[in-house]
Amino acid sequence: MNQTGTGKISGRTFAEVILGNLGASSTDTLVGPQHGVDVGVVRVAPGVVMAITTDPVFIVPAYGWKRAAWFAVHILASDAATSGLPLRWMTVDLNLPSDISDEDLASLWRAYSRTCDELGMTVMTGHTARYDGCNYPMVGGASCIAVGAEDAYVTPTMARLGDKVVVTKGAAIEATALFAATFPDRLAATVGAGTVRAADSLFEKMTVVPEALVAAAFGLRDDGVTSMHDATEGGVLGGLIEVARASEAGMRIELDAIPVRPEVRAVCDHVGIDPYVSISEGTLIVTVVPERADELVAAFADNRIDAAIVGEVTDTGAGIIVTHEGATRPLQPPEVDPFWAAFGRWAEEAQP
Repeated sequence: MNQTGTGKISGRTFAEVILGNLGASSTDTLVGPQHGVDVGVVRVAPGVVMAITTDPVFIVPAYGWKRAAWFAVHILASDAATSGLPLRWMTVDLNLPSDISDEDLASLWRAYSRTCDELGMTVMTGHTARYDGCNYPMVGGASCIAVGAEDAYVTPTMARLGDKVVVTKGAAIEATALFAATFPDRLAATVGAGTVRAADSLFEKMTVVPEALVAAAFGLRDDGVTSMHDATEGGVLGGLIEVARASEAGMRIELDAIPVRPEVRAVCDHVGIDPYVSISEGTLIVTVVPERADELVAAFADNRIDAAIVGEVTDTGAGIIVTHEGATRPLQPPEVDPFWAAFGRWAEEAQP
């Protein structure tokens, strides 16, 4: 069956089309492309590695250049931060619409640079141009680079049997925030202005950089955190499946333990999407040695980051299962994130 629709390609298409065609081999590549793994890791010197991630530059002018640029940078930085290594550099390719003015470009870029500076990243190279046919929100691509010791990084391949599974903030953070930021008046007419304000405030939580920094300081590998993963497309459940599969492990998840904020529930119910499988930039999935799980949740709380223990890593033979209201079922990956179709439908309906 051919995959259709928007969003990331399926794991099956990735395996069949991408993985067998990766150019020249390299003995210095420690972590190569893998479905559900946020970064690649390459050895650049004895004992020193570089973690690299690449994503679209996602700019929505309606949010204002400052907010739009902040979000664009944090999408990229979040994936690199899940390595546990310090953020260092970014490369940026901007393929902008032909009608963007020099003034708007300056506002966008100043905000972009300011956000990079706040995260300690230097823009080291790139490309900037206007092209016919280019349009928001996807206006190019960028790579984010982190560097550190070879024994001081983690990836979703490193979850271990018996680890506890922790998630931060809860489900559908990004889906909820983007609906609220894009369609505030329409939502307010049905779910209420207060709910929309709460949902819109999640915009600045669409990043996992703060909690990734907390996790790295807490301790990695044998010292505590064994893997980190940013729950983006496919939401929290999709991200949990990706971690389990990347680590060739099973997983048992308590659905009711995954936080769903009231404003998230209200918005997702109204637009008709399942919060557990809807895009959730800002939700960090962490596996941690079991004896330190409560301590990690407390460390997040000390930094004003909500977190909850939602399950554990099991043997691969046990499968990936979810328990809800006393019933247990196998957890299947979402083929397509429901956010895209719902968001696109609302955008079309908003056209004059």
